[in-house]
Amino acid sequence: MKQIEGGVTAAKGYTTAGTRAGIKKGKTNKDMAMIFSEKPAVTAGTFTKNLVKAAPVLWDKKVTDAGVAQAVVINTGIANACTGQAGYENAAETAKLAGETLNISSDTVLVASTGVIGFTLPMDVIADGVKKLSGMLKSDVQSAQDAAEAILTTDTHPKQIAYETTIGGKTVTFGAMCKGSGMIHPNMGTMLGFIMTDAAISKNLLDKALKGSIEDTFNMVSVDGDTSTNDTVLVMANGMAGNPEITEENEDYEAFKEALLAVNTYLAKQIAGDGEGASRLFEVQVKHAKDKQTAKVLAKSIITSNLTKCAIFGKDANWGRILCAMGYSGAQFDPLKVDIVMASEKGEIALVENGVATAFDEEKAAEILSPDVVIAKVDVRDGDAEATAWGCDLTYDYVKINADYRS
Repeated sequence: MKQIEGGVTAAKGYTTAGTRAGIKKGKTNKDMAMIFSEKPAVTAGTFTKNLVKAAPVLWDKKVTDAGVAQAVVINTGIANACTGQAGYENAAETAKLAGETLNISSDTVLVASTGVIGFTLPMDVIADGVKKLSGMLKSDVQSAQDAAEAILTTDTHPKQIAYETTIGGKTVTFGAMCKGSGMIHPNMGTMLGFIMTDAAISKNLLDKALKGSIEDTFNMVSVDGDTSTNDTVLVMANGMAGNPEITEENEDYEAFKEALLAVNTYLAKQIAGDGEGASRLFEVQVKHAKDKQTAKVLAKSIITSNLTKCAIFGKDANWGRILCAMGYSGAQFDPLKVDIVMASEKGEIALVENGVATAFDEEKAAEILSPDVVIAKVDVRDGDAEATAWGCDLTYDYVKINADYRS
């Protein structure tokens, strides 16, 4: 498996486009994108666990349950959430417009929205955007870049990736993009992810591979503890790589899962590191837990601790906040067995051994906490399970961004 240049157009048979439709009033940045597969693709999705689900989520659940998709339409600026029946009808209308323009069934068109909650979509603008995008679809790298830019909200940069691997003797490609910066919390957040592959795989195994991958990637990310109404990860597999269809959990399926995990891990880390106002990515590795669930709970509790996030921002080796967050997580462990090491490209330093502070050098610790990526290695010495979670520091700018979000 190797990383290659590109995003959602890297795999065979996919075209895309991103443009400004005019949803975001008074702004000049792109706000709509479209992805199209030359052939109908097997599709799967995972969605927000928030009880309040946006209209696009409800529509996409119907499409992914049916199992076949051929296009995705994405808009930013307005989330189309908490908009009642009118919101659902607008999501369906968006799919209908795209279906008519692309000459495919509206039941194979996925839709996604992100932005401010409580406003209905300006359907005249959406209609013009769909028509414009359908005439711009291309398979080149620049078009993938344009689409990745068009789906952003408070993100500071586009997030996309592509990988090649070999499955069944054929070169199989995965291309993906995502957005996410705020309202991000384990179990996914205001995060949209789109993964396009030319692999041939059955619907039930695609579902299983996606759900398994999400548990160890996007569901291990937190920026601010808020779980959104719109979070969605969609995967389409059009089979154009020509590999024998993956219909059982064999070597080909393992290769598919490995590539999907690599894609989702990269995107998850990109989202965590680009948290609203964030200055650094904060990674937590919990090792030697008694079981996987314990490791995950501990790692998540640490990355969601506001006090710990503030300490990371301040380059303060305040290990007590880490141990405190572990203690209220609900997971069972022995505090007197815990070791905590902080690491970065500047080296690593042991802060805690057997639950007690070491005589560490504060200046050295501050230096290690200074780079863009900071890692907490937590060893609970109670078993063989491990888990990794990703978050970010909590800065002054986070409050500034969210105090003015609607304006």
